[in-house]
Amino acid sequence: MKMNPYENKRRWKYLLLSFAVIIASGSLLYTNYLVKGIAKSERTRAEVWALSMRQLFEIDDNDFYNYVTAVRDSLAVPAIVVDETGDFKFARGLDSTKTFIQDPSKQPKKKNVKFDIRYFRAQLDYMKSQHEPIKITIFSNEYWLVYYQDSPLLTQLKVFPYIQLSLIAVFLLVAYTAFNSSRKSEQNQVWVGLAKETAHQLGTPISSLLAWIELLKDKFNAESDPLIAEMENDVKRLEIVADRFSKIGSKPVLEVHSVYDVIKDYVDYFKFRVSNKIHFDVKGDPNLRAGLNVPLFDWVLENLLKNAINAIDNTGSILVEISTNPTKKQILIDVTDTGKGIPKSKFLTVFQPGYTTRKRGWGLGLSLTKRIIQNYHEGQIFVKDSELGKGTTFRIILKNRTNG
Repeated sequence: MKMNPYENKRRWKYLLLSFAVIIASGSLLYTNYLVKGIAKSERTRAEVWALSMRQLFEIDDNDFYNYVTAVRDSLAVPAIVVDETGDFKFARGLDSTKTFIQDPSKQPKKKNVKFDIRYFRAQLDYMKSQHEPIKITIFSNEYWLVYYQDSPLLTQLKVFPYIQLSLIAVFLLVAYTAFNSSRKSEQNQVWVGLAKETAHQLGTPISSLLAWIELLKDKFNAESDPLIAEMENDVKRLEIVADRFSKIGSKPVLEVHSVYDVIKDYVDYFKFRVSNKIHFDVKGDPNLRAGLNVPLFDWVLENLLKNAINAIDNTGSILVEISTNPTKKQILIDVTDTGKGIPKSKFLTVFQPGYTTRKRGWGLGLSLTKRIIQNYHEGQIFVKDSELGKGTTFRIILKNRTNG
């Protein structure tokens, strides 16, 4: 079974996205493993520090006291010590301009303790949210609680992978955007060149066919022959198609036309070239006017009508309805068929280049239609509504130029 090019591209996107998620997850898991290891080490350091706090009350030897103090100071992390009633006893590693609590071994009195209570409370609440306190027993019947927070290094390590992944994501996004823009520019140049060359190649045989038709009219005196008239219409349509291709890549000129008249003219031409089991109808106000490039807009109608016919199995109808929105600043063109419908998940996908449900389709019709409406007519086109088994409505929105 032939795989749709758009579906294939989307699968590759999903694969690449999955691979990126795996790399990101691996990076986060490994960083989390390191963070847990460092956090465990810091917990041990905090416990040693808390133990040194208790030892300060039990040491009589001055030399050993100095040793314990040195150990305590070398292993300290930002911490706050409170007693069993919640009164502050000691703080370390915090902002010294906001905290000043003397060494507990010196038994400070309340009047010598000075600190910013709001800052202290905020720091204590933050420490409580990070870790369970370490309980130390003082004088056998009294205990203190040691609260501590992660070191700056551990805090930075927790945040680093997210910063790293964000920077990588931004770099990849910029690189992808630049690459995609360059690739699209190259593709556009190729398509423009092919289109203009096609128009040039069609020019000579179309001119010859027009000359042959005139010769047939003169030779068989068939000026009013309906078959020759229809043949002439088809050749002129080929001439319009060639003109379309010649205009690709250049800004088309828009002229104000009656939207109803332009659509009715094309539908009248188109319906005689398809099955008579499909009924066509055009409704709307003939006075509604918009800026149109008729050859290109006919191309839009051709793609939408062909798409509708392909969606209808055998017998059905196609309605083109022209109206305005409540503010009357926009003209709304609804093309409704009674075909097989489109799943809601495909409402945006149908406009992607290469997407098609037909075995021999190129998947370019609706993509070109969207480009002509958006880029050349400064309008919008989208699937307004669709129900499987009942039909689809495409809506085109154009600027209303009825009054000027």
